[in-house]
Amino acid sequence: MSDEETIAIILDSAYMQFFIGMHSFSDRAPFDSSTMTYFRKRLTPEILAEINQLIVEASKEDDHHDDSAGCDTGTSDDDKPDPRNEGTLILDATCAPADIQFPTDVALLNDSREKLEEMIDDLQKGCDEKKPRTYRLKAHQVYLRFARNRKPRYKQIRRALREQLGFVRRDLELVKEMIARSSRQLTLRQIQYWQTIQNVYRQQLEMYEQKKHKVDDRIVSIHQPWVRPIVRGKATADVEFGAKISVSLVNGYAMIEQLDWHAFNESGDLQTAVERYRERHGFYPERILADKIYRNRKNRQYCVELGIRMNGPNLGRPPKDKKVYDEQKRQERSEAGERNAVEGKFGEAKRCYTLSRVMTRLRNTSEVLIHMTFLVMNLEKRLRDIILLFYRWLFVEQLAFA
Repeated sequence: MSDEETIAIILDSAYMQFFIGMHSFSDRAPFDSSTMTYFRKRLTPEILAEINQLIVEASKEDDHHDDSAGCDTGTSDDDKPDPRNEGTLILDATCAPADIQFPTDVALLNDSREKLEEMIDDLQKGCDEKKPRTYRLKAHQVYLRFARNRKPRYKQIRRALREQLGFVRRDLELVKEMIARSSRQLTLRQIQYWQTIQNVYRQQLEMYEQKKHKVDDRIVSIHQPWVRPIVRGKATADVEFGAKISVSLVNGYAMIEQLDWHAFNESGDLQTAVERYRERHGFYPERILADKIYRNRKNRQYCVELGIRMNGPNLGRPPKDKKVYDEQKRQERSEAGERNAVEGKFGEAKRCYTLSRVMTRLRNTSEVLIHMTFLVMNLEKRLRDIILLFYRWLFVEQLAFA
């Protein structure tokens, strides 16, 4: 739900009002919806990661109580060998798309031109001279003519880019001149737009002149300039626009290993995730289930040194013995099915929560929202484990009385 929808739910429900500490029912909003934004700003990804760690530690205590509630096997903990490696670590990465318009070069330049025209109007209020000509009506008509063309050809796209680049260049020069002679100054938000639009113009001009479609650190939204294109190669969308997150899954609990708005190679997070696993549990994992991108030579050598087994085929030629080869293939299929647990977590986060489209507009609040999504999923998993533990305890008590 959005912040406004949350306020509406609180106004309609006496239970929600009691939950937030109100002593009587009221039809007046207890706080403004913007207050929730300020509350999210107080949280940091580090704080949420610490809370997530507390949830995982509490789940290990539940597992300990669950083992003690079961039947006695006749062996004590002192008789059991101390294993070097234990548990399974599942790794994968996904993208949390931001709530932005699908970026096209012409539309991005048109948005930049409109924002520059707003700056010119504000600066003109502090000038005694005649307002400069911006050709905004002509520029708007030119853009509409292109936007209404559902399947523009290559020459039409080049022409539209050339025209919008000319309009943006003219407005950039006008804003620069008016800043020097106007008694009014740009606001902090307008200065951020001003700097972003200059970078957008530089990138678009470079791609237009060199006739290419890629540029380093490409900006796809002037309202959220930190968002970057993330090439995923999925069936639904080849490219997504948002934050890329690397996630580890242990016993059904998901932890964010890395969150970045730039595209990164998730294979570099394997060793960091393994060391964090050791810090959390006191030992290395027995095996790692990961995608093909993680199974490079460097990571395999690292796992061999620590006695960790990775899923997937070994490097080199397959074994000549058909029975051994068939057994390896069967194990690969089985472990591939186990690795789908992390894909299920991504599906839960995107279908049941807000990871399919991050609606927040600020960078820090978007990061907090992503971390909060995994925190809530871990809480739900903890709640299911507690309920399951209760029913197991109840079943054991019934057997004891029987």
